Amino acid sequence: MHPETLVRDHTIYACVMGSRAFGLATDGSDTDRRGVFLAPTALFWRFDKPPTHIEGPQEEQFSWELERFCELALRANPNILECLHSPLVEYADATGRELLALREAFLSRQAYETFTRYALGQRKKLEADVRAHGAPRWKHAMHLLRLLISARDLLRTGRLTIDVGDQREPLLAVKRGEVPWPEVESWMTRLAREAGESCHHSPLPPEPDRRRVEDFLTRVRRASALQPRPYDEGVQGVVGARGVGQR
Repeated sequence: MHPETLVRDHTIYACVMGSRAFGLATDGSDTDRRGVFLAPTALFWRFDKPPTHIEGPQEEQFSWELERFCELALRANPNILECLHSPLVEYADATGRELLALREAFLSRQAYETFTRYALGQRKKLEADVRAHGAPRWKHAMHLLRLLISARDLLRTGRLTIDVGDQREPLLAVKRGEVPWPEVESWMTRLAREAGESCHHSPLPPEPDRRRVEDFLTRVRRASALQPRPYDEGVQGVVGARGVGQR
């Protein structure tokens, strides 16, 4: 099965991410699309396994296979968690809606480590730009601030909100280079400190609900295995009309 077919025929969830989802879009903003596809279970019985992710077929489009997506979400990967909380959902079938209903199962205090570790790496790059060129890449500085705000509020409230709301104009001012770098640095430091303080009293659980997610994935894989596929006559013959495991 070609990657384009997996995205076209087996996507269970699709959303818009990037500046449009964050409430930071301007006239020149791209439309970044992210999605999750469910590779038919029969494909995993072959030597050549389905891809864990696919880029395209549209521009600025990227999709993950469901198992890989859940695996990354359980690790509190910032990009993955934010995909589950996009306010701009373009498509969700029944399985996709179940995935969205599991959003809270992925959230835990582990987000503090993953969000702040990513933020620290990005900040080091910005500081290197300042040393080399006298200024950071202001767009990246804006998005780093946005991420830190999101992390702090997640740890404070237990809810992940990615639209920046009333922080839109202050953040866009950073993107335009209107805020001096020392002030931006100070803002970043304060947000990181507040995230750390919030982690100690966060309503989030210490760990994600791995069992609940695994039960969902197992059930979805089983249901897929019982669906005959026209591209795999051999599998249909094994499954038959009575289903797997039936005599």
